[in-house]
Amino acid sequence: MSKSNGKIWPYAIGTSIALVFGACVATIIITSTLPVENSDTYMMGYHEADAKANDLINARIAFDKKYKISYVTEGLSLDSSVIKYKVSDLESQAVSNAKIEVVVTRPNNHKHDQTLKSSNYENGVYTFPSIKLPVEGRWDIMAKVSVGDVQRFYNVKADTREKVTYEY
Repeated sequence: MSKSNGKIWPYAIGTSIALVFGACVATIIITSTLPVENSDTYMMGYHEADAKANDLINARIAFDKKYKISYVTEGLSLDSSVIKYKVSDLESQAVSNAKIEVVVTRPNNHKHDQTLKSSNYENGVYTFPSIKLPVEGRWDIMAKVSVGDVQRFYNVKADTREKVTYEY
């Protein structure tokens, strides 16, 4: 039997180090080309949302002490989706002076974002113009609701395949 004189180990260790270093460099190059998306919660960059976290929480508490908001859309469809909200005070009286800005987006992908700013107010319901959704599946409907000096973000997950929605 012939024994190896151990010259292969330095080459194996050097090759392993070079491969690990190459993988690290490739990871950094690939991740630096990917875009940083907006936060899916507050309709702003996540750095700004993080910096304003306490203000956003306090604004929600102040809004909830005066008003209630509910998402009253019947359901989403690819051809025609009409987004509707109802804003009322704590005595269930409709609020007619609310300003609502809505962004309809896919989770973690802002390629198909649609921003809705103008709504019609009728019988206590704020109705936005009909929109077409390009892709079937789950959608995030993010709303910024302002009444006077208080505001709140109201975010809903909805799906074109079923009518169940929930706030997140």
